[in-house]
Amino acid sequence: MNGARKKYNGVTRSVWMRTRPRLARWHRPYILILIVLDYAAAALGSYTAVTWWETRASTGLNVPFFAEIAYVALPLCWLILLWGNGAYDRRRLGIGADEFKRVVRAGVAVLATVSVAAFGFRVLLSRWSVLTAVLGALIYMLILRGLARRALHFVRRRIRHANHRTLLVGTLQETLYVYKIVTRSPAAGLQPVAIHLTDGVSAARRAQVPIPVYTNRNIIGLVHEVGADTIAICGSANSEPGKLRELAWELEGSGVDLVVAPQITDIAGPRVHIRPIEGLPLLHVEEPTLSGVSLLAKNAMDRICAILGVIALLPIFAIIGLAIKITDPGPIFFRQKRIGHEGRLFRVWKFRTMYTDAEERLATLVDLNESDGLLFKMKDDPRVTPIGRFLRASSLDELPQLINVILGEMSLVGPRPLPAGDDDFEGPARRRLLVRPGMTGLWQVSGRSDTTWEEAVRLDLYYVDNWSLAYDLAILWRTVGVVFARKGAY
Repeated sequence: MNGARKKYNGVTRSVWMRTRPRLARWHRPYILILIVLDYAAAALGSYTAVTWWETRASTGLNVPFFAEIAYVALPLCWLILLWGNGAYDRRRLGIGADEFKRVVRAGVAVLATVSVAAFGFRVLLSRWSVLTAVLGALIYMLILRGLARRALHFVRRRIRHANHRTLLVGTLQETLYVYKIVTRSPAAGLQPVAIHLTDGVSAARRAQVPIPVYTNRNIIGLVHEVGADTIAICGSANSEPGKLRELAWELEGSGVDLVVAPQITDIAGPRVHIRPIEGLPLLHVEEPTLSGVSLLAKNAMDRICAILGVIALLPIFAIIGLAIKITDPGPIFFRQKRIGHEGRLFRVWKFRTMYTDAEERLATLVDLNESDGLLFKMKDDPRVTPIGRFLRASSLDELPQLINVILGEMSLVGPRPLPAGDDDFEGPARRRLLVRPGMTGLWQVSGRSDTTWEEAVRLDLYYVDNWSLAYDLAILWRTVGVVFARKGAY
């Protein structure tokens, strides 16, 4: 009778049901939506295969109960394998690439399952039709899940729902740092609601904290008091041996998640591995990959894409050049010295967007600089020509940098190239020079001119330390949306 319930360390647990706080139930309707979308994608994949190969008089589709298999059994097989691969795990939904990796893994499992079933039951199926059905379903699934994630991010940013209400535990400095990071990205779904300090703090300092601060409280009781469903252990709050384990024991069966925010920051997941030694989990951080086969592939991709881009864009280059000449007589291109890979100087190619006397007029506008970094930025810069404003807003002025990419001075993706100066790259910012500067980058897709200099440097350093070909492709994809939205461009 009580076989479904167990006692562990004094906490009642249920094998079949976990009690979750009301505020953490956003994932249930979201997972239900994903299940419906995945079923529709699988059925649509089968329909695509049928229509594609029947029009080409393909054989192998006339099997008993084909409609039931294609539109019922196969989609159900997809759902089971998606569930088995953790594609509906709420901890992986809404952020990161792990959700999509698990969908792809499930697709491979579906293909293997269908192949084994066809062989076992001696069903003659067209290999191309099966491949089309599975591949089509996988593509539809990724697209629909991408749209669902965008909708979830919209809800999190605008409506402030579907979040994990989080209690931060640690010193004031550590918890405020984590607070700054997670609130900077509301799409991540972590909403700090309170702080529990492990050290003392003055009343004046506590009054400056944007969320309630507590000390000397029972953490479990505080979680229920503030309505949290997640506890984030920040920095050194877990330094006392055994305390974190005891807290994890206390949380068993409560439905409250426990996450640890280590002091190592701005390091992507693939570089971090856990190596347990006698029950002690050690975080192993690998060095950044700044050479090798991946870098050669990146350079090859850069130059091939740049050459094809220049050839395809020649008519647009001609139209833009003519418009610049009509607006203000002078050179079509603007070339400026920038610092590149390993500190080498090069001249960046851009379409000229300012009047020819822009440099002479700069001295009168220095006090109006709206940037806190090395570049002069001004939203309504009077030196910019009418066509120049359009080119900047649409980012068309940067297309000639494809020439720099062909010459090996720049990359398609990388840190932004900055003007040469005496003290421009002191301290950690010098790490930006370990890779080639890029036409686009993490800074450009994260706000561009709307970001502070400190934040821009942090984003560039994050890219340097964590770059990969997959990351480059993701940034290029995000660039398309940023360009069309004209976000932060002036």
